Amino acid sequence: MGSLGPMTDSPIDEAAARERLDAQRNKLEGLVGELRDETRRADETSEHTDVAGPPGTVTGETFEREKDLSILEGLELELAEVEAALRRLDEGTYGIDEVTGEPIDPERLEAVPEARTNVDTRRD
Repeated sequence: MGSLGPMTDSPIDEAAARERLDAQRNKLEGLVGELRDETRRADETSEHTDVAGPPGTVTGETFEREKDLSILEGLELELAEVEAALRRLDEGTYGIDEVTGEPIDPERLEAVPEARTNVDTRRD
């Protein structure tokens, strides 16, 4: 693994970061798998029991399915971020702000190991 300029003396513990990211990936993979299975089972069940309401209405089953699909999408996005962080570790670019090129605060990486920047741009 290489290091880039300012990262040479970085206080980032790459082994600990990898451990946190691997644990997070395993947890997310489990949640995604469970939710996919649950959604699949619900789809199979609803094919035989779904009763449509008046046009433009949302049934309880439809609402729950949409909610589950939304949660699944969020988990899959989070999983992709964790996997991207693991690739950055492999490439030697982990802990470098993708916008500024400066080191990411180690406390931020501890709290959000998949962080790409010093600032959370997803919540603007």
